[in-house]
Amino acid sequence: QMYLVESGGGSVQAGGSLRLSCTTSGYTARTTYMAWFRQAPGKEREGVASITKYAGDTVYGDSVKGRFTISQDNAKTTVYLQMNSLKPEDTAMYYCAAAARGLSLTGRLSPNAYDVWGQGTQVTVSS
Repeated sequence: QMYLVESGGGSVQAGGSLRLSCTTSGYTARTTYMAWFRQAPGKEREGVASITKYAGDTVYGDSVKGRFTISQDNAKTTVYLQMNSLKPEDTAMYYCAAAARGLSLTGRLSPNAYDVWGQGTQVTVSS
């Protein structure tokens, strides 16, 4: 069993920055991809960014390209999401997720492709 715990959320003014962390534990050997998703009230869950566990290749959603950066530590036990130039529309619950399968480029930002999820951390951006 694999476990994911997110942290780092909070409230910030537009233009500010936050860094989210996702700490993994348990059985992680089969993990191939890690990703961040977000979900605002009344909206579908949206893929924000994904990273391959071993090669470190990244994919970003169009709405965050150039502002957000996904990364992982050398031990590959923690995944980060650096969020800069935050906008009110970035307000959402942010979730970390893990997949243990091969994924297409578009599949890497699909919630259905991920098997393990954290509880989420709230990000609120005020104007």
